[in-house]
Amino acid sequence: MTRFQPNLRIPGPTALPPSVREAGAKQMINHRGPEFAALLERIVTGMRPYFGTAANDIVILTCAGSGGLEAAAVNTLSPGDRVLAVTIGSFGDRFAKVAEVYGANVERLSIEWGEAVTPDALRAALVDLRARDGGDPKAVFLTHNETSTGVQNPIPKLAAVVRDVAPSTLIEVDSISALGAVPFAMDEWGVDIVVTGSQKAWMAAPGLAMVAISPRGWEATVAATTPRFYLDFERHRKDAANGQTPWTPAVGVMFQVDEGLRLMATEGQDGVFARHVACAAGTRAGLRALGFELLADDAIASRTVTAARIPDGLDWKAFNGDLKRDGLVLAGGQGHLTGKIFRVGHLGSVTIEEILGAIGTLEAASLRHGRDVSPGSAIAAAQRAALAALGVDAASPARA
Repeated sequence: MTRFQPNLRIPGPTALPPSVREAGAKQMINHRGPEFAALLERIVTGMRPYFGTAANDIVILTCAGSGGLEAAAVNTLSPGDRVLAVTIGSFGDRFAKVAEVYGANVERLSIEWGEAVTPDALRAALVDLRARDGGDPKAVFLTHNETSTGVQNPIPKLAAVVRDVAPSTLIEVDSISALGAVPFAMDEWGVDIVVTGSQKAWMAAPGLAMVAISPRGWEATVAATTPRFYLDFERHRKDAANGQTPWTPAVGVMFQVDEGLRLMATEGQDGVFARHVACAAGTRAGLRALGFELLADDAIASRTVTAARIPDGLDWKAFNGDLKRDGLVLAGGQGHLTGKIFRVGHLGSVTIEEILGAIGTLEAASLRHGRDVSPGSAIAAAQRAALAALGVDAASPARA
């Protein structure tokens, strides 16, 4: 048992700032009263710039992010609808499986784990689907940030392909582990459904999914015949007009999201994005200096989680046990990458100092396990990369 607070470096749930933890302990309020209506309005207003939408509705669901994906599917699809699910990892597979469970006719464009989908590959898949079926799919499912592999898809380029090749097709995006940490422009890119979750960049506990819906998305909900009740978007929209949710909401988590948004507003959107870029750069540089091979190429690397291969000869169970005893908590691999990679989360309230601490712990464990590491080199590399991402020359005496 550690005598200090662990450095929680998994891709969610993320560590909570002190004021967010305190917010979650506030006394309950009447979820049918004016205080809750004001809370709901603050959250929607605060999130709107991060979704990149001026007027699209944002519904707040009391469920995990996967519940938000299920809501996206059941509200916009009918059994038998053709869906092109672009999957680059475990969570892309999950989005596809949700649609299949409800009877959608899902076609997968499966990309090798550790890679991103290219616009050309998506264009070819859409053209091929039209040639075989004589029409366009009802929806294309995209994963913005694949946490199982540490890869970020080029959503604006992919959305442009869909709008060009299949203009009537819905674009539905899982941005659960990206939104709030990475720029998103729903209106500009022509995206119809965007899903995120409270336990990621929003610095709150698990329990809420937030979904933005375009006018085209709302049209689809009218035509969709898939049964839904608890996750019915229209019920949520009607009640939101009165400052309520149709079912009892996770009020404590909403208090936390509200406080997280206040902290993000104080830092500024540009500051939030820049901090995530710096923490990602520091993580990748530090891991490379420790001799770890990264799964994703820099050009497609996630800004919220980094995946690294477990090298041959390293007893990962013993190594990871040492990390945990020293207070560093990392995530393992998923699916066929289980036991082959580890993942370092850097999203939410993460700071450069926390990343340097994580690299320092990894460095100390590496030395104890006989790995060829120069003491201090990984921390220095991580710091230089993080500062360079912020436009600071670490070698310059002007920093002092």
